[in-house]
Amino acid sequence: MIYASSSRLDNLGVVILDEVHYLQDAYRGPVWEEVIIQLDPEVQLVCLSATVSNADEVGEWLSTVRGRTDVVVETTRPIELTNHFALHNNASGRTEMYHTVINGEPNAHVQRLLAGGRPGPQRGGGSQKKVRRFTPPTRPEIIELLEDNNMLPAIVFIFSRAQCEDAVTSCMRAGIVLTSAEEESKIREIVERHCESLTEDDRTALEYHFFLDDIGTGISCHHAGMIPMFKEAVEECFVKGLVKVVFATETLAVGINMPARAVVIEKLTKYTGEHHQLLRASEFTQLTGRAGRRGLDEIGHAISLWNPFVNFDQVVGLALSRSFRLSSAFRPTFNMAVNMVRSHSTDGAHHILNLSFAQFQADRDVVTSEATLEKRRRELSLLEKAQSELSNEDLNESDRNLLASNVEVEIALRGLRPGDIVMFDASNIRGRGLILSTAARRSGIRLTVVTPTRKILDVMAKDLRSLPVRAGQVDLPVPFEPARTEFIKESAARLVKARIDETIGRAIEENVGPRVSESPVSSKNIRRLRKEIEQMESSTRHRAGSVGARFMDVVELLEDLGYIENWTLTEKGETLAGIFHESDLLVVEVMNRGVLDNLSVNDLVAVLSTLIFEPRGGDNGGPTRWPSDLVRQRFKRIEKISEGLQEAQRQRGMHIHRAPNGGLAHETAGWAAGKPLSRILDPELTPGDFVRCMRQLIDLLRQIATTTHNESLRSTAEDAARSINRGVVAAAQGGSGG
Repeated sequence: MIYASSSRLDNLGVVILDEVHYLQDAYRGPVWEEVIIQLDPEVQLVCLSATVSNADEVGEWLSTVRGRTDVVVETTRPIELTNHFALHNNASGRTEMYHTVINGEPNAHVQRLLAGGRPGPQRGGGSQKKVRRFTPPTRPEIIELLEDNNMLPAIVFIFSRAQCEDAVTSCMRAGIVLTSAEEESKIREIVERHCESLTEDDRTALEYHFFLDDIGTGISCHHAGMIPMFKEAVEECFVKGLVKVVFATETLAVGINMPARAVVIEKLTKYTGEHHQLLRASEFTQLTGRAGRRGLDEIGHAISLWNPFVNFDQVVGLALSRSFRLSSAFRPTFNMAVNMVRSHSTDGAHHILNLSFAQFQADRDVVTSEATLEKRRRELSLLEKAQSELSNEDLNESDRNLLASNVEVEIALRGLRPGDIVMFDASNIRGRGLILSTAARRSGIRLTVVTPTRKILDVMAKDLRSLPVRAGQVDLPVPFEPARTEFIKESAARLVKARIDETIGRAIEENVGPRVSESPVSSKNIRRLRKEIEQMESSTRHRAGSVGARFMDVVELLEDLGYIENWTLTEKGETLAGIFHESDLLVVEVMNRGVLDNLSVNDLVAVLSTLIFEPRGGDNGGPTRWPSDLVRQRFKRIEKISEGLQEAQRQRGMHIHRAPNGGLAHETAGWAAGKPLSRILDPELTPGDFVRCMRQLIDLLRQIATTTHNESLRSTAEDAARSINRGVVAAAQGGSGG
């Protein structure tokens, strides 16, 4: 509407951007920034978020772009939030819950309890199997705990759809019922109203009757694998106080008005696709933000469960953290570029881009990027030098291992900074030390360290028996005068008072600190570091050269491909301006190269599904089933086009679009052919994912029908959109997300 200067915006007075932290979302962020920048200056903006700690920076940017901006920061929660920590004590046989923080400090009782609960050998018999004193409460135990403490209704966040389903099943097996007969009757009425359009085949395929029986007990789940009808029924029942416990994925924390008295976070770590990482403070705050209902609760409760992989100090850190820095995800897209060319002059386009939050932040962050890049370059130089020395045929195996070990220690030392608390296992220090300064010498990195007994020591790689382990950080005294006795005394005192992960300390004391496991001097590691440096150099060049430089890279590629000529859109460029898709350029290239021509309705939806479907977790799920050989052939052409575009993007240091995937082609063609839902779904394809993909496919088909100059393709695309817009897919139109 903004690009088209729509008259519908003439009387627009206020735009509300709720959850404005979406500016850091890779797909939605650029769109939101464009809206902020290009809205008429007379339009008032109201930007809301509970997780932006750099509000002053955002406000300063908005003031620059749109004029006077008032920043309002409210630190008092409408409903007071209390953080709790729950565990199952195997010694007492009870599930116990404690306050996480008391008077702004970690609960000392919990710290003492956990310190005394390290695994010990099991008594009796010859086995020395370790027995944990604490375990996480089971799901039925969680519900019992919540019910006993008057904390229902509650949302239990679990970062897995399958685990949400399993949680409901475990509660059913435990015989837990949280509803009266009257409440169950009301729940059934609500569910039936939401699902009245389902056919009997749909109900069978969706296991409707199991869902109805489960939710009737007052317990249900909520995740993106469910169809919108089911999720909307759960939401209504929960808001009305009929459903008492919902096991949900994190998508429930955003965009859905479903507050609870209590929120339980089963694990404070989340799988990223490669490894498990601790929740960010902003994520923790988003989840716990559901706790406390206005007008109903005086206090909201957030409960974190004990976990062997997360220590109590980390739990406390999340509970107390208020650091949620918003960073821009703005990047010029192909669709954005052609619309900029269509609507603005070259100078006008650069002016708009230079107003972006990304550009505002880039000027401040470029120094940090350069420093990190320089650090990586030094590491590479060290590794290459060591690799050269290792190639000396006169070295024996012992000397080679020693050299490789020294390189790994040297790299570890380079990562330490003044103020770091480090656990050392060295010839001159064993235990904790506080780094006062670091210095690069010809013989290697030298650390100046103060011990708890106020000794000042120099530590180098040659002194260490195992890798140093960073265990925490403190602020060094001000002014920084490490030669003065008072400075040393105060630094040592801060070191003594500092809380560190006790497991790290015990590891050093028991001489099981991390040793060299894989030589960092390996060619594999050197190649990986070189690739990282190349990527950082490319990123830093573009960052230092402004968002405008990245934009011109996009424009130049579009010129090479015939979309722009002398700052004017060609026919292909006009088509691209009307395609809004994360792989917009690939879609238009596929259209223009005839890949979609002369296809039946069923084959067209199957071919286009390869541009929509994204397997969860990157798993391709085995060999692709193709509905016809023609679809397979067309997919091969799409793959070839995609690979060519990806290479062009890679050469220019651009964001690389996602590769096409044929994992949904067979099912999509079957749905277009009129097959019932029961013959479409399988254990690998959840109803919610299928419906969402079909809605996205309908949207893409309609865009193609609107933008193509091929009358035959337009007609087929319109027919295809109608053919798949039926049953649960049609019912989901305008349904809830998540």
